[in-house]
Amino acid sequence: MKSAAETFQPLEADDPRLVAGYRIAARLGAGGMGRVYLSHTGGGRPVAIKVVRPELVDSPDFRHRFRREIQAAQRVRGAYTAELIDADADGTPPWLATLYVPGPSLSEVVSRRGPLPVQAVLWLMAGVAEALEAIHGAGIVHRDLKPSNVLLAADGPRVIDFGISLASGITWHTATGAAIGTPQFMAPEQASAGEVTAATDVFALGQTAAFAALGEPLYGDGPSVGVLYRIVHSEPDLSPLPERIRPLIARCLAADPGERATPAEIVHMCRERLGRDADDGAGPAVWRDITGPPVTVPAPVPDPTPVHPMPLIVWPQAARPVRPSSPRRRAALFTAYGVAMTLLFAGLVYAIVEGGEQFRRIDALAKSTSTHGASPRTSAPAKGSGTVSGADRRTPGPSDAPATATPLAEAHPLQWLDDKHSLHIEQPVDRDDAKGDIRLDCDANSCALASDTSVIAMLYTEKPGATFDSCSLALSGATSHRLPLAAAAAGSEICVKHPSGDIALLVIQVKSTVLANKGSFLTADMTIWRAST
Repeated sequence: MKSAAETFQPLEADDPRLVAGYRIAARLGAGGMGRVYLSHTGGGRPVAIKVVRPELVDSPDFRHRFRREIQAAQRVRGAYTAELIDADADGTPPWLATLYVPGPSLSEVVSRRGPLPVQAVLWLMAGVAEALEAIHGAGIVHRDLKPSNVLLAADGPRVIDFGISLASGITWHTATGAAIGTPQFMAPEQASAGEVTAATDVFALGQTAAFAALGEPLYGDGPSVGVLYRIVHSEPDLSPLPERIRPLIARCLAADPGERATPAEIVHMCRERLGRDADDGAGPAVWRDITGPPVTVPAPVPDPTPVHPMPLIVWPQAARPVRPSSPRRRAALFTAYGVAMTLLFAGLVYAIVEGGEQFRRIDALAKSTSTHGASPRTSAPAKGSGTVSGADRRTPGPSDAPATATPLAEAHPLQWLDDKHSLHIEQPVDRDDAKGDIRLDCDANSCALASDTSVIAMLYTEKPGATFDSCSLALSGATSHRLPLAAAAAGSEICVKHPSGDIALLVIQVKSTVLANKGSFLTADMTIWRAST
């Protein structure tokens, strides 16, 4: 089966590191709807986070479909389904979290080891049929049951992904004549855009079981049109199937939905064929033989340490104790220890004296400022004050110049940039057009931040935590109005300076520019320091 490196893929530059408070540990895979990541609950339980693809986010139809998936998953509870933990259909981007199932999909297992033994196929059908009982009991039709949506855990199969499920009380809209599902595993009524019922999932279960037993789709591969035509107009050839399961799968694949077995009947027929194994609980041993040893799940990602932690005083480490063998060696050891303590004491005294001197200078400076009527932000004497007298008659040193006060920061979290949304340094910050001060500019090959008014610079530092001062320094010699994003990733810090003197800091949260000008977007936390007026 898959190794840990294959199961848990490292994050790429455009993968998020945090999704709605869930810290991302690894990438699990990708599908038509989005990418799936490994994360953990606060208590350390692993979960799978599905994040919607950026090009689907702006589609109202998709939002409706994804919201329906969440509503459907919330209604399903069963031993052979993956429980929904958390979700947000209105998030940016939308996402959902289910319990992580530590096991490969049926499609992965078959592609690696070939057809499953009959005993395993019977356990598979019984487990998936029980999952369908829970799904149908909640008033839901899965509509996309297939090998990649069946995960093989150590204690049995799990049915996942209600992405195109149809739930009672939830409206479903499609184009006229559209067929929703995966062609190789559709029922005839589904392929011809007819009425979809619970019996439709039973047909898909029969096809999934046949795939597990044969190692290939029952109706063959090839263009979808040809596969769908065979499903609708021809009887399946069951002769290659093992004789022991042939009648059971035939009941699932009846052309008339009313003649198909129910999930409860499938469980009963599987138990009959399993015999004593069904009562002895031999299922887990079957799955262990098929899936192999479990793969160790990566540990939760720890919370980041503070950006500017308090400095630690590192005391000298005592030498490793050695028993002196003579008075001379003992005296040498005491002498070395005394020298070290003397140096440490001298350093502390110097720091205290120097700190007192700095305090006296600041105090004298404050008195001088108060006497001459200077403003709190400058040490220059007031107009007409004449000459400097007394103790102030000396050349000022660097420590005499007080620091300029840092402007107050404005926080604008989770700002969105794409081809239709830009950012404005002046209020209002977010714009529903591409005419703001900062915009995402993409062509067929790459994306960049661009501005007609402001200069842009990226910070390249070992530790995150940009400040007004670090941005000011980085922008002091900046002249570029365009910053390519090839080297940017989640956590990258970008400084922007407007002609008004306002300075902005963008900290990238999510960068999705893989498709360049097709659906690229950027989310970032923005901080603005307003220039004093």
